[in-house]
Amino acid sequence: ELLVKVVNVHDMQKVYFLREPAKPVKHVSWDPQGRFLACSCTDGIIYIYSMTSEEPSLFRKMDGIIPRLENDALTSSKVVWHPDGRTFAAPTATRDIQIVSIEDGEKQRSFTSGHGAEISCMAWSPNGALLMSASVEDDRLTLWETKTQRILKRFSYERVINMTWHPLSENTLVWTNTYGEVAMATGFLQDDSDIKFLKGPKVLSPFFHDPLKEGYNNNRLPIVNGHARSTRSGRVGSPDSAEDDLDIGMDGGEDGWIEDDDGAGYTNGINGHGKRTNGHLDPLDSSDIKRSRMTSWQPQLHDPFQPGGTPWRGNRKYLCLNLTGFVWTVDQDTHNTMTVEFYDRETHRDFHFTDPFLYDKACLDEKGTLFSCPATKGTPSMIFYRPHETWTNRSDWRTSLPFGEEVTAISLSSSYVLVTTTANYVRVYTLFGTPLRIHRLKRAPIVTCASHGEYIMTISNGPVNASSGSAELVYTIENVARDTVCQSEDIIAIPEGTTLRNAFFSDTGDPYIYDSTQTLLTCLHWRTPGAAKWVPLLDTRQLDRLRDGKKEESYWPVAVADGKFHCIILKGGDRYPYFPRPLLSEFEFNVPVRGVSEEDGKAGAEGGEESNTLAGARLEETYVRTSILMAMLEDSVSASSGSKSRSSVARSELARIELEANKTLLQLLAVECREGEERGMRALEVVKLMRDGGGKMLEAAGKVAARYGRGILGEKIREVQERRLVGLEDGEEDLGEY
Repeated sequence: ELLVKVVNVHDMQKVYFLREPAKPVKHVSWDPQGRFLACSCTDGIIYIYSMTSEEPSLFRKMDGIIPRLENDALTSSKVVWHPDGRTFAAPTATRDIQIVSIEDGEKQRSFTSGHGAEISCMAWSPNGALLMSASVEDDRLTLWETKTQRILKRFSYERVINMTWHPLSENTLVWTNTYGEVAMATGFLQDDSDIKFLKGPKVLSPFFHDPLKEGYNNNRLPIVNGHARSTRSGRVGSPDSAEDDLDIGMDGGEDGWIEDDDGAGYTNGINGHGKRTNGHLDPLDSSDIKRSRMTSWQPQLHDPFQPGGTPWRGNRKYLCLNLTGFVWTVDQDTHNTMTVEFYDRETHRDFHFTDPFLYDKACLDEKGTLFSCPATKGTPSMIFYRPHETWTNRSDWRTSLPFGEEVTAISLSSSYVLVTTTANYVRVYTLFGTPLRIHRLKRAPIVTCASHGEYIMTISNGPVNASSGSAELVYTIENVARDTVCQSEDIIAIPEGTTLRNAFFSDTGDPYIYDSTQTLLTCLHWRTPGAAKWVPLLDTRQLDRLRDGKKEESYWPVAVADGKFHCIILKGGDRYPYFPRPLLSEFEFNVPVRGVSEEDGKAGAEGGEESNTLAGARLEETYVRTSILMAMLEDSVSASSGSKSRSSVARSELARIELEANKTLLQLLAVECREGEERGMRALEVVKLMRDGGGKMLEAAGKVAARYGRGILGEKIREVQERRLVGLEDGEEDLGEY
């Protein structure tokens, strides 16, 4: 069938057609919660439809997983959903079974070498602990353990084309064959070890790195005082609780799905009825019971993250992405393989190494690469630095943190190595491993950090917003060389309910942040204590490329360099970049000053010439943007007064931007003059904003007023010019006399 028809059984009048498949659809399958519908086509393409809205919508299209088949082939290409609904199993052309994540469409674990012919059908046990697969050609049923993907048993049954387990985890298997027979085998599994898997607790999907267990950024539940916030309220964990009666577990974090960690197919604390015992509860006279009832409200904290890093996607992840290059790792089960690549291969050489320490964070710059790994059994958390060039034989260095202390974020500058830890310590090392500074932040826990030259910035959870119950983020900027504090625990200006996506310094050494509203902000006057303010330089939601509403994309922040925002464009619903390595894109700053109505935009497009409204909006944004950049440069000139070379470069750039700002004001003055005499007050304000030491700009402003016949405005401009010549400030009374 080329057309798939979906009928609402509650309302037979509602019929929907899925028209995207280009070739016949051989199989369809619903996920356990009814959120998704998978269609397997004969051309080897899987179409995943979201069924949560009123009408079905195409959620994802996958190629290269299932085999291409003839319409009448007995071989199966049907995807079989794991009972937890987060993955599905798909037969491959190599006669293996591939697990695929529905969230990102990436391949996870696989079941290999189980069949000598094409697979005809598969079935998960109701608890997800076992997978049964069959092949018509080799007349074989293969029983797999989900957690380890190992073969438990093989059975010989002829021509099996479909099968299912008893829905209540009874030891019963039902199957059909090509002879038209239906068979039911009660007591199908004979060994007690296999029956324990079948009747044991629910087992999660076999991920390489399960986001439920690891958690990354916003993939996990908010941390509340060091513990995961429960998404359910009420009495849990008691022997007669409703959660036990409804078979809703407490350990899995999602619908009762828990991880079987002891390798025996069941977990400790489960009685013969599959229920939890009361051994995990405190004594009835414990004071913790009263305390837990009194502390029902807890603050919601921001998760820590590593700037430039991504979560695991399949068995790969990026540890670092910036303008120097990128660092990525591949999980090989027993170890990882690490790759460091550079954009400038003439200056640096790519390198690759086997990683037995399982590094999970990295930083990269022109001088070296910094790694950190979590603690393992008997081995503490570790920092590893590898410089690109040295004049000694031993170039790299390692250092361990005290036992029980984990790395939350790392940063690398041209002068220092910065490490923040779970003990709320800020540790600073020289580039070759000499400990330089250590102190504990007053606010905790730490979220992330960044550095540039002599400056470091740490961000942590701060005071709790009483209305939302979430902690506000605070930042501290320090000069390590001078041992001074520029900003101390100032609040980061992000809206309520917004999360921080990245924090970094630009190539000129100014701090930037990018939040979940897709807004890029810079910290203005950050070198002056108490004077800092966060100023928006770009709202990517307002980009011209998104104005028609046809594109669905977001942006992964990489860096700010050369006065531009460098990022990776993410298509569709993707939140993180993936392989192959995506291309970098850059956008000019565009301060969100004011919006333009659709009518004004259409009028300008139809007329061919820019309307006064559009020109005014464009020039206002240009002036505000140049004013911000000018203020940043003035701060930089003041800070670099000790360095003549840096100061001279900054001063020449400052003069250029000041000239650009004055030219923008002249153009804005022309727009106001075209609007008529009634805009004279506003036009005079524009003139007074000019920074004109020699008087040339005010002279040009007078010529603009004369060109449009604004005589009164011209007189006011001459008065302003005369006042400045004698050293007087512009008086506010002039505006009133106009």
